[in-house]
Formats: sequence, structure tokens, C-alpha cells
Amino acid sequence: MFNEFEITGRTRTHVVQHDAPRFAAHPDVAAAFLRLRAAAARDGIELRPYSSFRGYAAQVRIWEMKFSGRAPLYDMQGQVRDRSGWSVDDVIAHILDWSALPGASRHQWGTEIDVVDGAVMPPGYKPKLLPEEVRDGGLFAPLHRWRDERIHEFGFFRPYARFQGGMYPEPWHLSYAPVSMRAIDDLSVALLERVTAAARIPGKARVLEMLPEIFERHVRNIVPPPPECRW
Repeated sequence: MFNEFEITGRTRTHVVQHDAPRFAAHPDVAAAFLRLRAAAARDGIELRPYSSFRGYAAQVRIWEMKFSGRAPLYDMQGQVRDRSGWSVDDVIAHILDWSALPGASRHQWGTEIDVVDGAVMPPGYKPKLLPEEVRDGGLFAPLHRWRDERIHEFGFFRPYARFQGGMYPEPWHLSYAPVSMRAIDDLSVALLERVTAAARIPGKARVLEMLPEIFERHVRNIVPPPPECRW
């Protein structure tokens, strides 16, 4: 479905840019998301894209910031971890709790959109995309209750709905099943190995050794679409 540059985010020939609201996604995904957004608006929710297509270079910047310690690493409850005494393996493992290896991010496919509710955000509020916002009493808890009931009608599901040994739960992360469930088969360990070997990212030597495990735990290991998801 995607060529090797598209599936690893090294080009954006497979996505279209929208400005109102601002996001980039595969054309089919964008159309479905705008339908979902219209349905949310009828119920008083401003479904706002916070993160959509993210290219390879952007994923490298995230990796570098977290590897170097210039960006925090969080535990599953959203608390900042103490990195004292960590090995390279520890750093890699805990980056992968929340962030994908460059080349392996689902956001590179143009099928994934992280969303918030613009209608409830105070002026100047910057979303954190952490558990405190989505648990009971959190700012976006009503949004997620609404989405639990409606997103499948539009072909969306949550690939990280629960923890199952790979990525931590991300209730805000939506995936469009009709495209993403085909795209995942276009990515392979061999392709990731070629892309990573040619890259300049910290921890590369160890990442290359861990690639088969990373691929199974953090790429293939998702919560699949429910039966009622229309795709």
C-alpha cells in the first residue's frame, strides 16, 4: 500500500495538509476524521487534532531529546522518572514506553491522530497528553467517554487502549483502521534495520540488536479494532 519512504515517514507524498483545523493525514483518514469531528461538534465537543502526521526527522528529534535527557521520561502514571544509574538499555526501553523508534512510528503513515477537546481548554492551555488529563475528573475525561461510544462508527480505534507489554495506554491516540491495518504489513524488521543503520541516532548500535524485539513489542503489539469498527 505504501512505499518504503512513506511507511517510514521519509516523505509525505501519502498525506494531505488541512488548515482548518490544522492537521496532515492520508486523504481517506482526513475525510473520515472530518466526519467524526462534525459528529462531535453536534454534541458540544471541539475535536481538535493535537498531533497527526509526523515525519521521520521529527521522530528523530523526539528520540534525541529523550535519549539525552533534555526531555523527560514518564512512567505509566505520568510521573517523571529518575534516570540515575540507567544503562543504555534502560533509556531505550523507557523511551519506547511512550515514543516510537524513528521509522517505526504509526504517525508516519498519516493514519494516526492524537486529539483533545478544544471546547474545554482554558485560554493558553497546552495539552500534556498524559494520564492526568483523561482519568476521571480530568479535563478531557468527557471527550474520551464520548469517543468510547462513537469512534468505531467512523472507522477509528485505539491501538493503545490498554497496556499489553509494549506501548503505554494512550486514550487520545486514534487510528483509522481501513488504512492502518493494511499499512502495518508494509513495515518489516528488514526495512527498519536498513533505515536505522543509515541513521544518526543515539543508542543506534544497541537498537539494531534489539530490533526484532522492538518490532514485536512496539509495532505489531496493538489492541486490534473491535468487531463493530467499520472498516
